[in-house]
Amino acid sequence: MDAVSLRQVIKSYRRGREQVEVLHHLDLTVPEGEFLALMGPSGSGKTTILNLIGGLDRAEAGEIIVAGEHLEKLSGGQLAKWRARHIGFVFQFYNLMPMLSAAANVELPLLLTNLSRADRKKHVEVALEMVGLSARAAHKPGELSGGQQQRVGIARAIVTDPTILLCDEPTGDLDRQSADDILNLLQRLGREQNKTIVMVTHDQKAADYASRTLHVDKGALIEAGVPA
Repeated sequence: MDAVSLRQVIKSYRRGREQVEVLHHLDLTVPEGEFLALMGPSGSGKTTILNLIGGLDRAEAGEIIVAGEHLEKLSGGQLAKWRARHIGFVFQFYNLMPMLSAAANVELPLLLTNLSRADRKKHVEVALEMVGLSARAAHKPGELSGGQQQRVGIARAIVTDPTILLCDEPTGDLDRQSADDILNLLQRLGREQNKTIVMVTHDQKAADYASRTLHVDKGALIEAGVPA
């Protein structure tokens, strides 16, 4: 079964008086449990694809089905509820609240649910254990290394048990060893938790961890190793 299906998607942005088409009749299918890497130059549309999959942006035309839902048919409120249930975001610069502990940062998405405080605490403990940071739960971001902060970011992304993880340059701010640790963690989450992962990256070594790589070029997708 497919976790993501984009069909004939068109997306453009206005730049001054000019309308610039970023995605041109784009097709993309991501099976459940796949770890997909998207590569391409800046401005090629990689992050736009992530935003469309995550329901943060809307296309001008085409069909977007994610986790069994036609996103183009959902209202803003419906989309927000769907996103909270199905999507976990991992960012390049972590986006952690500096005054909160690691545990409190991980708990943030759960504050939008109906879980009790005790249940939220259990979910946070499980998520931190999965990323190997149980012993750092009380530490604030400034007391953690970059790799540890990204692990907190991943714990926050998985604490609601989402269907899909969307990762935008998740290792772009890390040294090679820390990056490899994060990528191994993402691989393990995909394998053990059957998470579907879509990762944008400029780093070929990061893309090598994925099960498939697509290059975004002039608004279209090209399979890695296949001539245009």
